[in-house]
Amino acid sequence: MPRDGEPGATGVDPEQLWIRPTEPRRGRKPSFSREAITAAAVTLADAEGLEAVTMRRVAAEIGAGVMSLYSYAPDKETLLELMVDHVCGELAVTDPPTGDWRADLKAVAHLQRAHMLRHPWLPAALTTRRVPGPNTLVFLEHALAALRPTGLDGAAKLEVFAQLTAFVAGHVAHEIAQAAAARSPDRAAAEARYLAAVAADGHHPELAAALAAPGRPVTPDATFARFLNRLIDGLDTD
Repeated sequence: MPRDGEPGATGVDPEQLWIRPTEPRRGRKPSFSREAITAAAVTLADAEGLEAVTMRRVAAEIGAGVMSLYSYAPDKETLLELMVDHVCGELAVTDPPTGDWRADLKAVAHLQRAHMLRHPWLPAALTTRRVPGPNTLVFLEHALAALRPTGLDGAAKLEVFAQLTAFVAGHVAHEIAQAAAARSPDRAAAEARYLAAVAADGHHPELAAALAAPGRPVTPDATFARFLNRLIDGLDTD
């Protein structure tokens, strides 16, 4: 049995997890379910971060013995898979793609960003390989349909989606860190003084010129849209 909070040594079997999920078969009907366990873990991660999510903490949240949870999620790695797919259920898209693949892909990215900001632990959870669960597959299907007009082959479409998701996750992680830094005025002032000194030392002319250039809107929404436009408008579909 893996130690509390550690992933299993053999990794997650996606067929067992998503097609043949393990449920207790004997004894009295349990007072909790895999869905309840996953929801409790998500609530804990939303409030305190991924570090707080251990089998022991989740068991305490739902009022169960920690050993009983292993029938549903044998290790934290499996629990993370369940958590990621659980929150992906919020990304359900009902409207079909418009046919303007760039606009549709930007809409996908904006949905992802809002989703990750609601669940700040998601960017970190996505840094390791995740096998798409049922909810994730629904959103992936929509993104691939949005790319249909490009004429890209299947592998290229999957690469574009992976690239987009990685961009959004990285941007949101940076956005969250910047927001935390902004809550410390002393740190922000120190960083501004440092950059001003570097720009004035004569050894970094390119940086000095960049810092002296007219500024652009720096709201989180405007910054994300600007970066996203550069990424998607520059995609080569030939």
